[in-house]
Amino acid sequence: MTSSWSRSGRAARAGCALIPLLALTACGHHGDGDRPLPGTRTGERGEGFRRASVDDGDRLVITTQGGVRVVGTDDHDVTVDDATLARWDGDGSSHTLDLPCDEGDDRARENCGGMPLVHVPAGVTLTVRARNAGIDVSDVRGGLSLSTVNGDVTVQDSGAKGTLQRLVTRNGSVRATGLGARTVGAETVNGDVDLLCATSPDTLDGVTRNGSVRVTLPADAPAYATEASTVNGRSTADAPAAGPADSRHRLTLRTVNGDTEIHRG
Repeated sequence: MTSSWSRSGRAARAGCALIPLLALTACGHHGDGDRPLPGTRTGERGEGFRRASVDDGDRLVITTQGGVRVVGTDDHDVTVDDATLARWDGDGSSHTLDLPCDEGDDRARENCGGMPLVHVPAGVTLTVRARNAGIDVSDVRGGLSLSTVNGDVTVQDSGAKGTLQRLVTRNGSVRATGLGARTVGAETVNGDVDLLCATSPDTLDGVTRNGSVRVTLPADAPAYATEASTVNGRSTADAPAAGPADSRHRLTLRTVNGDTEIHRG
């Protein structure tokens, strides 16, 4: 803890009594080495976070200097295995799981560029910020905001018809199968964007610079107002195209060195 909270045991207790809103962050924060936050559980040796209960619809943010695999489950717990060093923070319906990277710490070394496994409730709204490795998400029904650098973003059987999906990397590909969404934004610089949609989004933007953009819509998808452009490649579409005045359903596919493809079925 900081010096302002350690002048004396009596002062610390008084601070906690007078400022209850700071009780979790200042007097009982798991990250300070004290008792775990309410609703969480540590490993058998009391080292690091292992489990916390969250509700469907809550926002979960996962941060890491490596990559991560996230799997949605039907229970209400966020869990990591005993080999993964993790830190947890939560406030109301918003929670953060940090997977720290430290090459000098045996417990945290595996998080550096690795792909630890995290189980989450399937109904959470999920944000993942990674670096120097990929993000792999499956069976998460809420909205997704996934971003990394130097790695792929891969999504399987996730999202729902009314959700917002944002999938971004810089040196890697974005690939999704069984993707449900109202709005999709998928972007990379050096890699492909390949999206197989389980529902018909209102709008979809797929952008790369060096790679191809391929979108497959459901067989019963409506006609879309489409903008598809490439410089060194070809554009093909075997799905009905709506007129430019139809702004409800819109596809935008852009690349420089690669193809654009739109399919239905």
